[in-house]
Amino acid sequence: MADHMADSVLHEVSDGLATITINRPDAMNAMNAETKVALRDALQSAAADTAVRAVLLTATGRAFCVGQDLKEHVGKLAEARESGGGNALSTVQEHYNPIVRAITEMPKPVVAGVNGVAAGAGFGFALACDYRVVADTASFNTSFAGVALTADSGVSWTLPRLIGQSRAADLLLFPRSISAQDAHELGIVNKLVPAADLAAEAAGVARALASGPTVAYAALKESLAYGAAHTLSEALEKEDELQTKAGASEDHTIAVQAFLNKEKPKYLGR
Repeated sequence: MADHMADSVLHEVSDGLATITINRPDAMNAMNAETKVALRDALQSAAADTAVRAVLLTATGRAFCVGQDLKEHVGKLAEARESGGGNALSTVQEHYNPIVRAITEMPKPVVAGVNGVAAGAGFGFALACDYRVVADTASFNTSFAGVALTADSGVSWTLPRLIGQSRAADLLLFPRSISAQDAHELGIVNKLVPAADLAAEAAGVARALASGPTVAYAALKESLAYGAAHTLSEALEKEDELQTKAGASEDHTIAVQAFLNKEKPKYLGR
C-alpha cells in the first residue's frame, strides 16, 4: 500500500515492513521544508502503525541525504535578519528532533539502507537507526562545522557512543568525507555491501527483522538506549523489567515450543 504523501518521501508498507524512501535525487536528497515534514510524518506514522514491525529508511539516486537544503536555508536566514526576529534554525526543534525521536523511540527496529553520501542531518538520521547497511560507494561527513554550525540530529549523542569521544571530536571539528570502508572500520557501518546489492541487502535485513520477535527487539532497543546513560545497577533493574515483558509475549512461547519441536519459529510480533 502506498501513502499519498509528498513525492519527496515515498512510504509503503508490506508484510510488516514500512519502507520510507527520501526521494529528491536531483537535490541529493537535501532536506527542504516539504521533505522534512514528509519524512517526519512518515516515520511517526510507521511508529504508530501496529501492522509495522520494522522500518527501512533509504533513498533514491546517488545520495542518501546531504542534510539541510542550504539554498532554502539562505532565504530563511535573510528573512530572519530582515524581520529582526525569527529563528532560521527552528527546523531543529520542528523537524530534526522529532525525526530522530521517531527513529530511536519507536518500539521496532529501524534499518538504514545507505546508498550514497550521508552528510549533516543525513548522517544523523543514519546514526539514529538501529542497523546500517551501507553501499561500498557511500561516504559520511559531519558537515556542520563546515558551514559554521554545531551538531544536530542527535549526532552529539550517537556518534561518540559508536566511535568514542576523541574520534567524534575529530570528525566534528574537521569535517571531511569518510569512505564507507573507513566508516566500517570505525564501527559506524554494520554491514558493508557492493553498491549494486545495496537495495536487496538492506531490504533483506529489514524483512528478517520485520518477521522476528518484535517485543524482544523493542526491549533490546530500549535496553541499549537506557544502558548508554545509566549505571550498571539501574541497567540490571531495567533488564529485569524488560525481560518480564519479553517473557510474557506470545512470541517467547512460540520460540520455546519451536525449539523443543526442532522447528523454525513463526513469530507474530506480539
